[in-house]
Amino acid sequence: MELRFSGVYQKELKGGYSALCPELGVASQGDTIEEAEANLKEAVDLYLESGRDLKMLDQVLEEANLL
Repeated sequence: MELRFSGVYQKELKGGYSALCPELGVASQGDTIEEAEANLKEAVDLYLESGRDLKMLDQVLEEANLL
């Protein structure tokens, strides 16, 4: 099963970019938008991996309205 999530990016006043996956409430940042995107993807992967390891992945996906 392939899951797709949104990424919301914002340029920060003090430099760099913030990144948010609103479906999961996962956030990250980076110096460039490409770095912020890569960091967000890694953060989402780790979040889902942790959910799987804790046997809570179904709950995580259900809360994101994906099940």
